[in-house]
Amino acid sequence: MVKRLLIPLLLILLSAEYVQAQSFFSRYINSILMDTSDISKPQFLVYPTIAYAPETSWEIGLSSLYVYYAKRDTTNRLSEINGFTFVTLENQYGIWFDHAIYSDLDKWFFLGRIRIQSFPLFYHGIGMDSPKDYIALVDANQVLIKERVLRELRKNLYFGLEFDYQRISSVDFKIASEQQNINLPLGNEGSDNFGLGLGLVYDDRHNVLNVRKGIFSELAYLKYMPAFSDFGFQTIISDNRIYRPVGKNNVIAAQLLGQFNTGEVPFNQLALMGGDSMMRGYYLGRFRDRNQIATQVEFRMLPLPLGFTDRLGAAAFAGAGTVFPDFSKAAIHKVVWSAGGGLRFLLFPKKDIYTRLDVAFTQEGTGFYFFIGEAF
Repeated sequence: MVKRLLIPLLLILLSAEYVQAQSFFSRYINSILMDTSDISKPQFLVYPTIAYAPETSWEIGLSSLYVYYAKRDTTNRLSEINGFTFVTLENQYGIWFDHAIYSDLDKWFFLGRIRIQSFPLFYHGIGMDSPKDYIALVDANQVLIKERVLRELRKNLYFGLEFDYQRISSVDFKIASEQQNINLPLGNEGSDNFGLGLGLVYDDRHNVLNVRKGIFSELAYLKYMPAFSDFGFQTIISDNRIYRPVGKNNVIAAQLLGQFNTGEVPFNQLALMGGDSMMRGYYLGRFRDRNQIATQVEFRMLPLPLGFTDRLGAAAFAGAGTVFPDFSKAAIHKVVWSAGGGLRFLLFPKKDIYTRLDVAFTQEGTGFYFFIGEAF
């Protein structure tokens, strides 16, 4: 009798667990889509991701986002912490964390990112004349930790320390063609580099994930000294962004980015063009050199005037950029372009946070991006 009851009992228990899980899942999705919580309440989101890339094969990941106001005071700026972990069918992995954290009354500002990954890199060479097809696939383990600890000097103006640590190890350059001979770049055997410097930031944005109006401007200087690094070099970064409302729901945003290096710069810390933020559509590092200047402009319609919903938006963007060894060799005819557009979905209505799906077109191909928050 016990054996006969065991299977039905297990089925009942499993059914109950399934119903509970389904109920929890439904409540979780409903809490995200309906966003009925108090605007001051912190919110946490976890969602799975799946992607495919030639260098990784299929990639399965888990993303998370935590947003809050310091002391639940909505007059403070919205802080955000997001994370991403992934594994691939090629036995690669990665753990990423990004954050923009404001203290009460916005007196302190912590801005940074962490990357820990075993991930292949396409290496096309150095400079704007590097070939479209990569010349080596670089297997390596990477650690990147960049942090800014800034104190408000006067309203919206911050000053403080910046540090950057980058380690690349177990480096293996796999030449794309057996008949091809390439000069391996500086740092091809791996390196540890720690840079310390100062940063001056003007920031009057209220929501870093979706800026409706404001200015962000950063000027940073980092020095990588041989006492703490395998290579000695210096970096200056200038990142300037402006956001202006157009009508009730539209925003025009523009960015001008410059990175300038001097000294012995390893290949992984040269100015890298491309990625999901600036010059979308190009693989990060498709073009690399000592210096980079890039700019982009984006028109955002958040939301679209559809009538039947106020949760769908769209954006159109265009950018141009170049890398060069020094200013005497910078050339306007070596500037490349990027343009595209995308859809937006209002994820957290009360906090005005959208998720974006962008498609970008370049002279060399197309790129797709899916993220929470705008590109810049």
